[in-house]
Amino acid sequence: MRVYEAKMVYSLISLGEEVRLDKPAKVADYLRSAFEKNPMQEAFYCVHLDRKNHPLGRQLITLGTATSTLVSPKEVFRGAILSGAVAIVVAHNHPSGDPGPSQADLSVTRALREAARILEIELLDHVVVGDAKSDPQGRGYFSFEEAGHL
Repeated sequence: MRVYEAKMVYSLISLGEEVRLDKPAKVADYLRSAFEKNPMQEAFYCVHLDRKNHPLGRQLITLGTATSTLVSPKEVFRGAILSGAVAIVVAHNHPSGDPGPSQADLSVTRALREAARILEIELLDHVVVGDAKSDPQGRGYFSFEEAGHL
């Protein structure tokens, strides 16, 4: 039988002014550079937050294809638990640029909302990041919280 040791590794991604992720636009701006690393693939991130919504860290949960990515609540919340987060925001990109949510996005959000309730870690929002030119609303992101899905 194999037994593995788990450890967290921290890499500095930001040094500067304190960011408070209390609005979907701030979440989208905070993660845009992460999505630029693989612009032709969907990437799903979880941002771990302290009690004042300051990021403790961000974690790439999964990197998918041009049209989808697989997300499991246990993968999303593992890092949040280890980091001592009291809340999280999750976000993923749509390489097409249109941030409108798919049926799969709605399903994942419901599963994450239920897991968050059980674990007592607040899911503040799920933000889908696109670009303003492809967004019918011209914002470049979609917020499940603003749309009333959380």
